[in-house]
Amino acid sequence: MTIRCAVIGLGMGRGHAKAYSEHKDCQLVAVADIDAARRERAAKEWNCATYTTAEELLEKAKADVVSIATPNALHRPLTLAALASGAHVLCEKPIAMTAAEGREMVAAAKTAGRRLMINLSYRFSPQSQVLKNLVDGGALGKVYAGRTVWLRRRGIPGLGGWFTDKKLSGGGPLIDLGVHRLDLALWLMGHPKSTWVMAGAWNHLGSRIGASQGKSYSVEDLAMAMIRFEDGSMLEVEAGWAANIKEGELMETRLLGTEGGLVQKNVGEGYDFQAEVFQERNGTQLDLSPHGPFPECKSAYHHFVEAIRDGKPHTATGEDGVAVQELLDAIYLSAAEGRPVAMGATTTKTGAGTG
Repeated sequence: MTIRCAVIGLGMGRGHAKAYSEHKDCQLVAVADIDAARRERAAKEWNCATYTTAEELLEKAKADVVSIATPNALHRPLTLAALASGAHVLCEKPIAMTAAEGREMVAAAKTAGRRLMINLSYRFSPQSQVLKNLVDGGALGKVYAGRTVWLRRRGIPGLGGWFTDKKLSGGGPLIDLGVHRLDLALWLMGHPKSTWVMAGAWNHLGSRIGASQGKSYSVEDLAMAMIRFEDGSMLEVEAGWAANIKEGELMETRLLGTEGGLVQKNVGEGYDFQAEVFQERNGTQLDLSPHGPFPECKSAYHHFVEAIRDGKPHTATGEDGVAVQELLDAIYLSAAEGRPVAMGATTTKTGAGTG
């Protein structure tokens, strides 16, 4: 069975296209991007059709799977259009600008009888998979506290472009980086039900850097939040593009449980990761470091197409994307209004609170 795949947006979408082109049961049939140079490069590299607009691709490509890898403001309308065309959809994170938009996307997928997956890619590493198996097997006991972080010393993407324009992005590092670390922590914890959020967000450094370069900057550069869950556990979240820290890039997720703790973090300020588990046995403190060879860990792209091919469930569902977005919405609202926000309250505000 060959699955016909297409990609809309060739920024982040290059990773989608490359992965589809490398899978034995996939055919990358088309890509769409407004940039002519990107289209020309894709046509030469993958010998696929290219289109200027998403609408033309959806009309002509007849793809089984469509990846949406565009600015966040386009996730909802393009996902709805792709579902209406009969395709399954792999949408880049975050699911949408707001949880309400995400819920509309999930409902549309159900109505169309199609699948919706969100590219919450930090689940898809060998270390994360090993930790998930250990947590599910009881290695941590009851998880009652955690901290999940992605901070950069100076690392604002596309300054002056859509990333730093709240109307197109919905927010800054929280919705760009924090979405990954928040999802990873929630997934490892088994998605406990949240009850309230208290948060702050600032843009002291980002706005200064933007002004010094004559470029617009309307989002936060740092956000922090404390989330309380129904079972009494709590999770701290930090995300920043510009913060006065030692490391150039710091990614770390820690969970503390009654029988053990864990950490998943980046190595050498890069994008390779290590995992450790900490336990006490017979009065002795033990540090456990999983190492290879690890079981095969498929990328999010290959996981999705193989789930479709084999008729099996996929992870990182639209519902998972909505669950993360509901917390992001609440964090932004709490930061903007300077008060705790109860989960389940109607939230319509997104973007940076400044302090």
